[in-house]
Amino acid sequence: MGIEEDIKSTNFEDNYHKAVVNLAYTSGWLNNYMRPAFEKHNLTQQQFNILRILRGQYPKPATVNLLKERMVDKMSDASRIVDRLVQKGLVSRCTNSRDRRAVDIRISEEGLAILKKMDIDFKTKDLFKQHLTEEEAGLLSDLLDKMRG
Repeated sequence: MGIEEDIKSTNFEDNYHKAVVNLAYTSGWLNNYMRPAFEKHNLTQQQFNILRILRGQYPKPATVNLLKERMVDKMSDASRIVDRLVQKGLVSRCTNSRDRRAVDIRISEEGLAILKKMDIDFKTKDLFKQHLTEEEAGLLSDLLDKMRG
């Protein structure tokens, strides 16, 4: 199926306009596809993103600024998301020993365990491999990088 059929419209100014609409539509489609995997573990996509960043840092801590820099959704409120993850016991917060104004954030064992379960349940390649080869997925990624300049 193409974007025209999905949104029941062929009224595009040009292929640039069509590409932007297709990207926006695909972004929503991807979020809807992944939402059940997050909900199964009582997480939002932004909370999952922060847990993944913290796992990549593990065992080193991260700061809120580091999380903000690395988050996929730059409009998210990283501090508030960390607060919710602390309440869930998935991350911990403590004062930095070198700079008392800074706060260190670490993923907990429970946070690591949830990500390990999600790694087993949800493989990103399963999303694409029915419709794209690995080479095509690489090309798509390269084109998206090129588009962002």
